[in-house]
Amino acid sequence: MRRNKRERQSLLQETIKEMPFITDEELAKRFDVSIQTIRLDRMELAIPELRERIKFVATNQWNETVKALPIDEVIGEVIDLELDERAISILDIGEEHVFSRNKIARGHHLFAQANSLAVAVINDQLALTAKADIKFTSQVFQGERVIAKAKVIQSQAIDRTKVEVKSFVDNKQVFVGTFTMFRSNEKEGE
Repeated sequence: MRRNKRERQSLLQETIKEMPFITDEELAKRFDVSIQTIRLDRMELAIPELRERIKFVATNQWNETVKALPIDEVIGEVIDLELDERAISILDIGEEHVFSRNKIARGHHLFAQANSLAVAVINDQLALTAKADIKFTSQVFQGERVIAKAKVIQSQAIDRTKVEVKSFVDNKQVFVGTFTMFRSNEKEGE
C-alpha cells in the first residue's frame, strides 16, 4: 500500500529516529519508493545523510575516549563507547575488503574490526589481546554493513578482562568472538 507524501515523511522521521544507521536503500525498500524519493524527503525534512547521522551519534552520544589506541586505529567507525562496559562500531565492506572473484569479505577484516573494538573498550592505556576464541558464522559480501558489538563480560584477574564481540549484517550474526584482554591496570598519572 502506497502512502501519501505527508504520511510517508512522518513515518520516515520516526524510522530514522529509531534506527539512525538505516540506509537510503533500506528505507526505499521499506516504503516501496525510489531511493531518489527518500533523498528528496530527507532534504525536505532536513534529515542528514547516513554518514552525517553516524558522525552526529558518535560525537553526541558517547562521552568516553578510547585509551588503549588512537581512535583512527580502530577498524570501522566507533559509534558508541562506554569504557569497561560496551562499544559498537560499523564497517562498510568495500572492494578493498573482499576477494575479487566472489566479493566475499576476507575474514581478517571482520576479525580486525572485532579485535580492535575489544581493545578500544578497555579502560587502560595498555590493552593487548592475550587470547581469542572466534567463530565466523556467515559470509559477508561487498556492499554490506557490519555492526560489531563488544561487551565486557568478565574481569578474571587483576590484569585480564574478557570481552565478547558479536558482529551482525542486517540483524544476522556473522561473527562471534571472546577476547581475553591483558591490561596493565595503571591509572593515568601514575
